[in-house]
Amino acid sequence: MTVALVTGGSSGIGASICTHMLDAGYHVISLARREPADIRCEHVEVDLLDATATTRAAQDIAERHAITHIVHNAGVIKAALLPDVAPTDLAALTQLHLNSALILTQAALPSMRAAGFGRIILISSRAALGLATRTAYSATKAGMIGMARTWALELAPDGITVNVVAPGPIRETEMFHAVVPADSPREEALAAAIPVKRLGAPDDVARAVMFFASPNSSFITGQTLFVCGGSSIGSITI
Repeated sequence: MTVALVTGGSSGIGASICTHMLDAGYHVISLARREPADIRCEHVEVDLLDATATTRAAQDIAERHAITHIVHNAGVIKAALLPDVAPTDLAALTQLHLNSALILTQAALPSMRAAGFGRIILISSRAALGLATRTAYSATKAGMIGMARTWALELAPDGITVNVVAPGPIRETEMFHAVVPADSPREEALAAAIPVKRLGAPDDVARAVMFFASPNSSFITGQTLFVCGGSSIGSITI
């Protein structure tokens, strides 16, 4: 059985990833504080900001399932300009974005190695390249890329690939609309500034995840795919 562990499956990008995987025949386990959006998911309630609770949940799942896929999607922004960045925020996002990925992967590793197959997909962000007010978020999302490249080198001989999907502005997500109101002039201006002239949707990210998740993607590892409408390229008008 193909068993996928998806963090943050209760809404937005995580919900879309869960649905795409369920439709493809995966058994999907959503780790989140809230019930998953798709009722076909197995739900494990956990606060990933709590390292002890995350470890307990990871061990429980690994005892009950031979995990084949991990998609670490859960994230928080904690926006602040540099003078206002709190060390506690950086520590919290380090736990959420980096340490929880480590805990979950370590728990799943024995079954992946035994099977000679595994797919680990970390959801980073276009903000890993830098964005005002995103000190803690950008730093930890960039850290995911370095971590994935290291894991890819270590796990490649075991048939386990590790890749990163880095979304740009994705509407219909709580994090995005907490900053940019839906259907607002600001949303319209942002869409116009993106090279493809639209905002992304959760399904855009989910399709990228499914590409990396496929058994047919075995020759691709340690890579970062920006799903951002070209916004990661960066451009100026002269």
